[in-house]
Amino acid sequence: MHPADLLKFTFGSLRSHRLRSFLTALGIAVGIAAVILLTSIGEGIHQFVLAEFSQFGTNVISVSPGKTRTHGASVGIFGSDRPLTLADSVALKQVAHVIYSNPALQGNAEVSANARSRRVVVYGVGPEFPDTLNIRVASGRFLPHDDLENARAFAVLGSKVRDELFGDASPLGTRIEIGGSRFRVIGVMESKGQVLGFDLDDTVYIPAGRALELFNREGLMEIHVAHAPGAPVDKVVEGIRKVLLARHGREDFTITPQQQMLDVLSSVLNVLTFAVGALGGISLLVGGVGILTILTISVAERIAEIGLLRALGARRVQVLALFLGEALLLSAIGGLLGLGLGIGIAQLLHAAFDTLPVHTPWSFVVLAEMIAVGIGLAAGVAPATRAARLDPVEALRAE
Repeated sequence: MHPADLLKFTFGSLRSHRLRSFLTALGIAVGIAAVILLTSIGEGIHQFVLAEFSQFGTNVISVSPGKTRTHGASVGIFGSDRPLTLADSVALKQVAHVIYSNPALQGNAEVSANARSRRVVVYGVGPEFPDTLNIRVASGRFLPHDDLENARAFAVLGSKVRDELFGDASPLGTRIEIGGSRFRVIGVMESKGQVLGFDLDDTVYIPAGRALELFNREGLMEIHVAHAPGAPVDKVVEGIRKVLLARHGREDFTITPQQQMLDVLSSVLNVLTFAVGALGGISLLVGGVGILTILTISVAERIAEIGLLRALGARRVQVLALFLGEALLLSAIGGLLGLGLGIGIAQLLHAAFDTLPVHTPWSFVVLAEMIAVGIGLAAGVAPATRAARLDPVEALRAE
């Protein structure tokens, strides 16, 4: 049998049972649509979370008090951690490749001005905070390079705090009260919106030394260290460790590179995306069972036709190719329908709910279509093999 005749025969067989072919392909289409929809949402959330984290730069290393990963026996009464200090933050600037070192702590306090007040998050930071975390000042200036221990009582407002307390008027130069202490406003930050549920605009920034007094704390909550782009992270981390070991006498701190956090987060999100895709893949198995059922029925109905083909000279491999071709065609058409359905529903959901991130990579589309074809072929092997093994005489006798 010529390949063109084989192809014509396959199409003709599917056309002769249009409704049955459509319903069989629909089973695969529903499975592919479920896979594409779920993986599109999973990948959209994946990219959204990574973008939220990486907007502050990928060259930041966080140093926090306490050792989260310990080794060996307990150190007993000598196990108390030494807090991170403003002096530690200054010392870390001496590490090779480090360009910024920013002390950080935060608390909640009442801020009042113009007979208005509200409770906001107050960040105690250093003058290099905007450069360290890629945040810009919209008007005025950020905290000056004062002595960290005796910094002047200046404050920089988030955009939302400025709107709530001053409206359209400029707050620059005015006095506000934060937790009962007076500060002079010298700047307003550019709007950043919410990051993973935290409203960065509803904040006030004051010098870290002043924040330690305001919140009655002995030490910092964190030090953000920014290194030069392209610098070897391992060497920077080792340099930070050596400086703090020399100052603290033992490793009572935790160093976490931003890139390491992003890698771990990306791994977790990849697993979640794969898991939701696998759940959708269960529907594909149902579609595969549908193809297996329909082809088995088709072989039973066409025994005489198969016998005639064999009697006219068709070889076993050609009969096998005929039924595998039908399975391939059904699954490919179903896969394409499912791709259109899944991508369409994902985009409709994104249009209806702006906050729902959706992204469909082309690699997912190609992989889903290949899986659909693979399942169709696998489902068609058994009935196609049965058809190919039929004895032509016995098959004609069935007529």
